[in-house]
Amino acid sequence: MADSSFDIVSKVDEMEVQNAMGQAQKELAQRYDFKGVGASVEFSGDKILMKANAEERVKAVLEVFEQKLIKRGISLRSLDAGKPFPSGKEYRIEASVKQGISSEDAKKIAKIIRDEGPKAVKSQIQGDELRVQSKSRDDLQQVQALLKGKELDVALQFVNYR
Repeated sequence: MADSSFDIVSKVDEMEVQNAMGQAQKELAQRYDFKGVGASVEFSGDKILMKANAEERVKAVLEVFEQKLIKRGISLRSLDAGKPFPSGKEYRIEASVKQGISSEDAKKIAKIIRDEGPKAVKSQIQGDELRVQSKSRDDLQQVQALLKGKELDVALQFVNYR
């Protein structure tokens, strides 16, 4: 019997991020507590830029955007938001969406699989994803359960299960 395998990836649907941003913009335009504070959320190149005229307000803009991401099924682990910083008369927060698994995160995940997973399971780093192989599908399911239970810095998806 051939080996069974699956890939571990960290991908975010760009369209869902844009939808969440559109919903956040609508809410910012409608809510009374955001009237007259210059609150906005928009794309600035490959970054997401949130603006408001006070530090507390820009943090509230980030909170609204995070709520919309959660409703759209996007993990907050894939959002990398910075600290509020003043820019002229307004405060800004720059955020980016993490795509792919970095090499150090991939090494951490491979080490977890090697140390805590079933012994027959092999993991292999392939660019920004990991391939996990085993003869037993039950072992692969144990690895998935193990990784879901861990608090990692990246949002993981399991694809190409064969």
